[in-house]
Amino acid sequence: MNPLLNIGQEPAFDQVRGTHVKPAISELLAEARQEIAQISAVTEPTYESVLSAFDRAGESLGRAMSVAGHLEMVATTPELREAYNDVQPQVAEFHSSIWLDEKLWAVVKAVPGAPAGVHTRYWRKTVDAFKRSGADLPADQKRRLSEIDVELATITKTFSDHVLDSTSAREWLVTDEAQLAGLPESARSAARMSAQSKGKEGWRFTLQAPSYNAVLTYLDDRTLRETMYRASCTRATEEGRDNRPLIPRILALRAEKARLLGFANFADLVLQERMAKSGARAIEFLENLRAKSEKRFAEERQELEAFAGQKLEPWDVAYWAEKLRVKLYDFDEEALRPYFPLDRVMEGMFSIFGKLFGVEFRRVADVSIWDPAVECFEAVTSGGRVCGRFYTDWYPRENKRPGAWMDALIGGGPRPDGGFDPHLGFIGGNLTPPLDGQPALLTHRDVETIFHEFGHLMHQLMSTVEVRSLAGTHVPWDFVELPSQIMENWCWEREALDQFARHYQIGEAIPQELFDKMKRAKTFQAAMAQMRQLSFGIMDLKLHMAYDPARDGDVVAYSRAILNGFSVAPLPPEHAMAAAFTHLFGDAVGYGAGYYSYKWAEVLDADAFSRFKAEGIFNEKVGHEYVAKILSRGDSEDPAELYRSFMGRDPDLSALLERQGLA
Repeated sequence: MNPLLNIGQEPAFDQVRGTHVKPAISELLAEARQEIAQISAVTEPTYESVLSAFDRAGESLGRAMSVAGHLEMVATTPELREAYNDVQPQVAEFHSSIWLDEKLWAVVKAVPGAPAGVHTRYWRKTVDAFKRSGADLPADQKRRLSEIDVELATITKTFSDHVLDSTSAREWLVTDEAQLAGLPESARSAARMSAQSKGKEGWRFTLQAPSYNAVLTYLDDRTLRETMYRASCTRATEEGRDNRPLIPRILALRAEKARLLGFANFADLVLQERMAKSGARAIEFLENLRAKSEKRFAEERQELEAFAGQKLEPWDVAYWAEKLRVKLYDFDEEALRPYFPLDRVMEGMFSIFGKLFGVEFRRVADVSIWDPAVECFEAVTSGGRVCGRFYTDWYPRENKRPGAWMDALIGGGPRPDGGFDPHLGFIGGNLTPPLDGQPALLTHRDVETIFHEFGHLMHQLMSTVEVRSLAGTHVPWDFVELPSQIMENWCWEREALDQFARHYQIGEAIPQELFDKMKRAKTFQAAMAQMRQLSFGIMDLKLHMAYDPARDGDVVAYSRAILNGFSVAPLPPEHAMAAAFTHLFGDAVGYGAGYYSYKWAEVLDADAFSRFKAEGIFNEKVGHEYVAKILSRGDSEDPAELYRSFMGRDPDLSALLERQGLA
């Protein structure tokens, strides 16, 4: 039996092989095409016979692609990657063809109306989606749109593969312990275990985040810092894995698609359905934040260079910033690691948000997993309803993509018979694993990452929207980061930290003196951090709104010039960060023309958390209202209206600036 067929709420992850992908997707594609054909043949279109059926069409195909794609990210093999890459264009062509199907469009237009509420919104959004996807275009332009979608799906997957392979390909072996001066013991132990895992003596360093960040932040050896920095900023530019030629092609395809659909640029196309509405408004938003940050940014840069007593290069910035932070605040983030064992962090997070949101989290045993480090949990309401299950996978592997992310593997929700299909999700990252008999000890930044991804997960698990394509995290991308980013605020509250931040050996809470240092250091170089995020957002929008290869030349040089205007130190001439920017180019759409969403949602989260601060961070009434008005609602109503229903007003920028110390 092919495990990708008839996937239920518990996929058989451990049974899936590359050989299963092509036959399963071929069969499920045929099934999905038949479902669309049946809807297109409806003679008396109604909401139920057309739109409800359309919402369910292709569900089995979607589940199979979700499971196969997930495994390709967390436990890839050459066979699985090849098979997944082979079927992606076929699936992309199918999805593109749906919106260009004249018979289907005719019956959708003929639906006379929809029940009130979320069904009316789904009806209107579906009609708009057909129009925005080119349903009314001439046949030749429809064909071209389909070709563009297929090529984008293929080329962006290649982009992502190149980044993963390039990241995994580099390593540095240190055999002289004296060369490790400055490096914390946790990073040394991780490097030693990494070397041992490869059968080598010494200490092994890679471009995976825990290893790379430790070197750039703490290692005294400037030569190795520089070597690793240059390797990181030139990832996916080497022969056989060079993404630089792919970027102009991706941008050109996106721009052509926007023009075919009647938009001035790709940003206007994708933002029309988001809170920002247009690329111009998104740029204006970022430039407003830039103007409010530039003065303090210049001061922070001067302070850092004066402290270092030398001209700073990019591989010096994190190193000297950490030393300045220690000097100013007598605060070393490594001192917090013993208070953040991973298991206690998870337990504390479950306890805090379980009470706040009215659910209980339970460990689930005897489920299919893809790696021994994976765990499974479920969220259950006080009434006994299972909202959903989720997997966690926190440690780096060479067959796993870098970064941290959440994935909504299978959508659940209310059934017509009154029952409820549980959701199935995933959260994971690349954190420092257990070392030398100790538990996995995290930095405070790691804890924020876990809370962030858990916020995305709760957005899925708490969803009760019955139209599945409007449920959970299927919301405009400049709203999707609100539920994740707001969760990070609890990581800075003493009362919340006392729930879980306990020394792994003696059980004591974080000493007040250490907590005070952490709080004082919170806004350290806030303008630098803000300008870094703004640089990515502005670069993204300019690439999708203004870049012209004939006028602006090499796309990597163009991108580097934008980033240089926000950088603490001048970027080296070979800097090609854009070639590894999977957020923008690792998906047909992804965060393309949408990276501003992080800052947009940061305004929302800082403002929304102000209500919790005012009424109590453990206030269950506010927590339940947040679930009822934000988390459970998905895209069932305009996000601006959902926000106003929770806060009673529009968002206020001042909360973010105050939190950053930039007001």
